[in-house]
Amino acid sequence: MRVVVALGGNALVKRGETPDAELQRGNVDRAVRSLAPLAERHELIITHGNGPQVGVLALESVNDPNLTRPYPLDTIGAETQGMIGYWMLQSLQNALPGRQVMAMINQTLVSAVDPAFENPTKFVGQVYEREEAEKLAAEYGWTVRADGDRWRRVVPSPRPQRVIETRLIRELVRLGTVVVCAGGGGIPVFRNDVGRLEGVEAVVDKDLTAAVLAESMDADALLILTDVPRVMRGFGTPDAQEITHTTPYELRGEDFPAGSMGPKVEAAVSFVERTGDMAAIGTLDQCERILEGTAGTIVTPNATWPLASTL
Repeated sequence: MRVVVALGGNALVKRGETPDAELQRGNVDRAVRSLAPLAERHELIITHGNGPQVGVLALESVNDPNLTRPYPLDTIGAETQGMIGYWMLQSLQNALPGRQVMAMINQTLVSAVDPAFENPTKFVGQVYEREEAEKLAAEYGWTVRADGDRWRRVVPSPRPQRVIETRLIRELVRLGTVVVCAGGGGIPVFRNDVGRLEGVEAVVDKDLTAAVLAESMDADALLILTDVPRVMRGFGTPDAQEITHTTPYELRGEDFPAGSMGPKVEAAVSFVERTGDMAAIGTLDQCERILEGTAGTIVTPNATWPLASTL
């Protein structure tokens, strides 16, 4: 099977953790220990989040007295792709001796007139108390919003249209390579009036990019791995219920937060609607069981996962 995994940023930095390199490398090693068994049995393409890292590097750039202006978000996205890609590349090579592994820098095509540019929703960087967040917003021109009981910076998140290097990724997978790509949703770019690619100040949602990539790669399954075991119906209410097996039609009748579970559900739903294949949302440590259909929230056209019995 060909499987695309969207690895949440929480696999690298847990809420409230300081995102130093040693801590993140240890978290990457733990993530790879869960993913390596999938790579041994399936064609595996891994994407990953970068929200905390983008926020940290953006703040460092703003405060660097040697810069006449801060690095833009597309450039910082490229920095984090290289950094996290290197950690994952090395960890996967150590876990899968003899297997070819490739970590790529990728661009993701977006529309220059996407309405998301007028309504920032994507959380990046560290969490703050409200007073500190509002102070930073005033100082640096940020937009900040509540993220649970804390506050974070939000930036535009235009909808991904295509990963520019899709053909190269497909060829690498055909050759048996485990590919780490489209980190952080890919570097957002658009085509200007003469057709040239240009970077844009934004962060693309990595789950939505993973869905676009999975479709273009003819993947059999899309696994969206986060820090909750299943999607919850009525989350935060006394009537909350875990969703085990469901359909795109059923999920579109629910309401999920735009800044957290919403994009994950939208990514799963859009992939299943367009391909008729399987998507799932669950935790990293249960990724094998999720692919078997015995853990997580499984999304298929008819709420069953017939291929699970063949794995």
